[in-house]
Amino acid sequence: MGQIVAAYDLMPESTEVNLEAVVKKIRGIVPKGVQVLDHKILPVAFGLKKINIGFSINDENETAGSDLENALSSLPGIENIECVSSTLL
Repeated sequence: MGQIVAAYDLMPESTEVNLEAVVKKIRGIVPKGVQVLDHKILPVAFGLKKINIGFSINDENETAGSDLENALSSLPGIENIECVSSTLL
């Protein structure tokens, strides 16, 4: 089998959300078979920023992708997640 590399954008509920703290929480909630690769905090508009974060997902676990999305959606302070790219290695 192989690896899937996916990038996600995480949009906070407001400008008051500490995005670096959210990134630290992500490292603790990723499901088995998923590794955090890299992240960037990028400006969106009017002081709002988003997290762009990459993951390596072992495709042997059929539910790893949906488990990852469920974990990301459950993060406090995060309003929306979007997979912006994915590719099979």
